[in-house]
Amino acid sequence: MTDLGKVDRAFFDEYIYPNLGADRDDVAIGPTHGVDFGLLEIGDRAVSIATDPVSLLPGLGFDRAGRFALDFVLADVAVSGLAPSHLAISFTLPPEMTDEEFAAVWRSMHEEAEDLGVSVVTGHTARYAGCEFPWVGGATALGVGDPSDVVRPDGARVGDDVLVTKGPAVEATGLLTNLFPDQFDLPPETLEAARSRLDDAECVRDAMTASAAGEVHAMHDATECGVFGALNEVADGAGVRFDVSLEEIPVRPGVRETCEYLGIDPWAATTGGTLVIAVDPEDTDAVVSALESEGTPVGVAEGTSAARQTTSVGVAGRVSEGSGVYADGERIEHPDVDPSWAAYDELSRRAENE
Repeated sequence: MTDLGKVDRAFFDEYIYPNLGADRDDVAIGPTHGVDFGLLEIGDRAVSIATDPVSLLPGLGFDRAGRFALDFVLADVAVSGLAPSHLAISFTLPPEMTDEEFAAVWRSMHEEAEDLGVSVVTGHTARYAGCEFPWVGGATALGVGDPSDVVRPDGARVGDDVLVTKGPAVEATGLLTNLFPDQFDLPPETLEAARSRLDDAECVRDAMTASAAGEVHAMHDATECGVFGALNEVADGAGVRFDVSLEEIPVRPGVRETCEYLGIDPWAATTGGTLVIAVDPEDTDAVVSALESEGTPVGVAEGTSAARQTTSVGVAGRVSEGSGVYADGERIEHPDVDPSWAAYDELSRRAENE
């Protein structure tokens, strides 16, 4: 088990997977390392379920922190192809959080949930000694729909195109520069671009847009361990090989400079908001067009890639028989640890010592 961040596959396989309670016939997808959601099949309905911690970052302002926290909870259901519809949420708040601060969080969550068509069905709210920001609870989101609409995490097929939206490290870049702006010695315009990456760290609407636009076979939110981790998780889940060109994956303004300043690999850094999508080639253009019409970049602009070997703008790679992920011909392993955690700790210590 790593010191920080999610448990690795070895820990999961030894301690968690053998102990999952009762076997039930209605569980179509149970806990699996690297998979965003579980799935129930009840009669003629499918229910996608995902549980995550609630993380509130006061440095973002409580309105923005509430929306940010909710979107991350809902994202793991959205990548199932079923729209998030129901939410159960538990708050274990630090004693110093005021009523007014909580009201700002809850109001912003309500507004975002209402806009997305999500109903809060149950929850728990309390202050407890020993609780502290940012980890202030947990939430479970559900999506209910037709089983034929489910995008399975192991669904990537030989011949599929691989799409990557937004690119690496948008979450790490946006979060760290917003939480610790005084710790970055970057040109003002670069820092501003980096801070605006926080607006990219949301993918609920992108997932719904992609799944509605064409035949999407697999979809994954590239959170911890970033784009390299997500590519490996989707390929491993389906038992296939991914060949991708890094030049075909967008890199948003401010990302390279921020990661270079921190000394971290952007491809391994947390990047919630970026989707890895396996799609039927016949529907690639429709999916790319639908996402880009909503302002979400997919791939790089036509004519800007010196290494383009694909026929469609937006295609980062292809799925073939075999195993593993190859970037520009080189095998890319799943990162052992996300470097964002160490960067966050270092920036926190610097800020406290000033």
